[in-house]
Amino acid sequence: MKPIQSVLIVGGGTAGWLTAAFLARTLGTASGDGVRVTLVESSDIGIIGVGEGTFPSIKGTLAAIGIDEARFLRESNATFKQGIKFVDWVRARGVAGAGHYFHPFSLPSQKPGGPELLPYWLLGAAGPGVAFAEAATLQKRVADASHGPKRVGDADFLGPLNYAYHFDAARFAALLGEHARSLGVAHVLATVERVELDPSGAIGAVVTRESGPLKADLYVDCTGFRGALIGGALGSPFRNINDILFVDRAVAMQVPYERPDAPIASYTISTAHEAGWTWDIGLQKRRGIGYVYSSRYTDDARAEQVLRSYIGPSSDALSARHLKLNVGYREAQWVKNCVSVGLSAGFLEPLESSGIGLIETAAYLIGYLFPFDGNTAPVAKLFNELMRARFERIVNFVKMHYCLTQRTDTPFWIDNADPRTAPDTLKEKLSMWRCRPPHRLDFVTDLEMYLPASWQFVLYGMEYKTDLEPVRACYARFEDARQEFRTIRQVSLRALADLPSHRALVEHVCAHGLAKAPARKSMEFRPPPRN
Repeated sequence: MKPIQSVLIVGGGTAGWLTAAFLARTLGTASGDGVRVTLVESSDIGIIGVGEGTFPSIKGTLAAIGIDEARFLRESNATFKQGIKFVDWVRARGVAGAGHYFHPFSLPSQKPGGPELLPYWLLGAAGPGVAFAEAATLQKRVADASHGPKRVGDADFLGPLNYAYHFDAARFAALLGEHARSLGVAHVLATVERVELDPSGAIGAVVTRESGPLKADLYVDCTGFRGALIGGALGSPFRNINDILFVDRAVAMQVPYERPDAPIASYTISTAHEAGWTWDIGLQKRRGIGYVYSSRYTDDARAEQVLRSYIGPSSDALSARHLKLNVGYREAQWVKNCVSVGLSAGFLEPLESSGIGLIETAAYLIGYLFPFDGNTAPVAKLFNELMRARFERIVNFVKMHYCLTQRTDTPFWIDNADPRTAPDTLKEKLSMWRCRPPHRLDFVTDLEMYLPASWQFVLYGMEYKTDLEPVRACYARFEDARQEFRTIRQVSLRALADLPSHRALVEHVCAHGLAKAPARKSMEFRPPPRN
């Protein structure tokens, strides 16, 4: 077999350039003796950029490819994201009961030698009416006050609270492109017109309008929903999952702040509506707001009306962008000498920011499973198994947000709560969790994007009932847990005093960078493990 000495990435955007940068760092491209990485993209194809949110894993990825935090914030118009606030997901607006819940990125507190808090929260040790995210972490109180997750004295990608980012997709792609080129990635600006196969059925070349045929030993398909290589040329089928996740359209707007010093929300605000939900993301200079909906339950005109109503009168002067979403994934994402990354591999709607997380995972697997000797078959088999399992688990996690709703006000929500629309694997988990809370043993670490804590925050945010009364005797540290809940409430007040406002933090980092001095000791709350 011929060793793999060259990689051609077809398509730019976040998927293409992030993969290029990661492979360049992993495969020794910059040295001149490593694997050659080239990216070809067309100036005629824009960036979709439906979602501008990430998951905490992005911090490790940025560090791995060598982009420091201040540069990322400054050049990507980025802000900090501490989780997601879900509004009107449990019940329709106006119905009695809690109107929102929070999925924080920090893990539930657990001091050394102390009890796990979730069972005791279920048994009432935190007091009546206190949400799990508020009882077990500091993050809800901090994020609700629009404070940041770190201080200017904290090092890159570290802080007392766990976090991800919001960013401008086009600017982030431009930053990644500039950085990847500095790592030795060759850039070809050309439009791919067709793909040629060799006698074995693998890709032999991609033929461009401006530069003719381009050849490599391994091809990475980052052509978006088109899947020009993996689907169009190699015929890998796409599994549509609209019978599970119903949304298949989006309409989006860029909304300026009313004043330059307006507070910036440090979480995504996801608000449920009649046939889907809106995202509301705060960047430095604007908000990115969009409505994700199902074309089976509404039409484009009504969807835009819902979005404009959510934004208010300021939307009158704004234009809307409509998008079609291909929700599903390819079970074979690596075929012969071609591997798909990003939208060409699959898309599961932007609810929990899985899109960029899946790009990170694919780039990581390609880089560390790389078939240097040219024997791609076993690597492709393992890659496909790992990515397919990850997609399946994300589908379960996202569907859990929908299927536990108590809303009965529209057909969209009624049908989402129908057990027939939930995967059997999810229903099995929910059945087990009737008598015990989710445990790490319910999850396979290398196949999961979301930690057990994320499942717990969403499960109980959606007011799922786990009955521990019959086994109360198993939990003998009730008073220890009650004291820990009190401590968390007290320390959260200190966190508010010690952590700067979100806007002030972002503006300082963009102007001055992050200080490299040791973090101050004015606050002794424990940082969570990193995702």
